[in-house]
Amino acid sequence: MKQAIIIGATSGIGRAVAEQLLEEGWRVAVAGRRAERLEALRAKYGADRVVCRTMDVTQESATELLDELLAEVATPDVLLYAAGIGKQNPDLEEGMELRTVKTNCEGMVRIVDHFINYVKRVSHYGAEHRAHIAVITSVAGTMGMGQAAAYSATKSMQSAYLVALAQLARMQRLPITVGDIRPGFVATEILNPEKRYPMLMTAERAARYVVRSFERRERITIFDWRYKLLVGFWRLIPRWLWERLTMIKN
Repeated sequence: MKQAIIIGATSGIGRAVAEQLLEEGWRVAVAGRRAERLEALRAKYGADRVVCRTMDVTQESATELLDELLAEVATPDVLLYAAGIGKQNPDLEEGMELRTVKTNCEGMVRIVDHFINYVKRVSHYGAEHRAHIAVITSVAGTMGMGQAAAYSATKSMQSAYLVALAQLARMQRLPITVGDIRPGFVATEILNPEKRYPMLMTAERAARYVVRSFERRERITIFDWRYKLLVGFWRLIPRWLWERLTMIKN
């Protein structure tokens, strides 16, 4: 039975991925801040299939809870970091910006680095069994977006960090592959329900792309083809011109 750990499984893409993996027969360890939602997963699929811990990735205790999950699933095939927050914040409310940085950056580093060091110690990982680490970043990390400065910057940091980790894994010959999963607008609690978003995708559809990226061990996943074209276009825009595109709101 394949096994996965999903950090940030109480809602959104993380939740949808957990449910899809469970439907496909995986054993899944889930973590998040809302205990009742984790318990609902365990009640639906059974305690033998779902292991859960209530976790806040911004707290140092998160690594102790990750160790508890690892004690039960031992050598997971996949670690997915799906925890994340972010809002449009044109007024630059300081608390919101700092919370975004702590969750998306500090939390990711805390969890991913701890897991990598765990893989280094466990003899069951090797050429025949490599751990796949995937992080839900965003196409917003391609360019800085004025309406969501902290969100776009933290997503850019995540992608750059994954580049460094992929290189480090090769340097140290670690049995690890790294996946950078970059969705566009997905109908999750992060989005403002009063706004309309272009090319909006359901969390369930997004989850299918994510699970397929696990199976293929894709290094970078952008879904769908419309966002691939959009990101390609963004990269052609000079910085000086991008900074003058004041009509970009979402």
